[in-house]
Formats: sequence, structure tokens, C-alpha cells
Amino acid sequence: MRIKKINSDFTVCKVTDYSNINLDAEFCFIGKTDEERSLVCLTEDTPPNVTDHDDGWKAFRIEGVLDFSLVGILSKISAILAKEEIGIFAVSTYNTDYILVKKEDEQASYDALSKAGYAIAD
Repeated sequence: MRIKKINSDFTVCKVTDYSNINLDAEFCFIGKTDEERSLVCLTEDTPPNVTDHDDGWKAFRIEGVLDFSLVGILSKISAILAKEEIGIFAVSTYNTDYILVKKEDEQASYDALSKAGYAIAD
């Protein structure tokens, strides 16, 4: 399986509402529950109405379109990284999964995944 590096910095945030979010930005992951409104975006696209945020995330995606019948892809990747004591923040879209790790864990993540047989693409 191939993993594609995304060479940008990301921020994970809580927002009061979605009115200031640039939905045309290259990356914009929105989550809403009965308790919160969350956003994962490029750090440069962080809106002014955040109530809490965590900067310093790097991201990569699993290349290709993942069929819904595929099982355990995210689980395997998270287990490899957990074994190295690397925490993740995962986001899934219709087509694929994105995994975010803290900037200081980025190289160790790629090393562990490469050692486990994943091809890493820039």
C-alpha cells in the first residue's frame, strides 16, 4: 500500500460556527456533533473564530480510492504507529483515510511505516 506525504502544516480546532471557514481551501475537514464543532485545516487557513486549537500537525493519506469492503487499513497503520508510541488524529473521507501526526513524530512515522512495507511517496 502506498502512503502520500502532504507537505503542509495542519491545525486541529474547535470553532463557534462555520461562517468563517474557507470551504474552497485545499484541505478542510469538518465534524459536528451535539457537543462541538470541529475543524481540521491547513494552519494558514485557521479561521478567527476558534475557541481552542492545536497546531503542529503533519498529514499523509492512503493513496487511491479505498473500497468500503476493505477492512483494517486504518487499524493496521494506527497499530504500527502506536507500537512506536506515536499518537494519531485520523480523518476519513468518502475515498480514503488521512492520518495526522505531530510534526516531531513525522519522520519516525514514515520510518515505521516504511519498515512495515508501506511505500512512502513525496
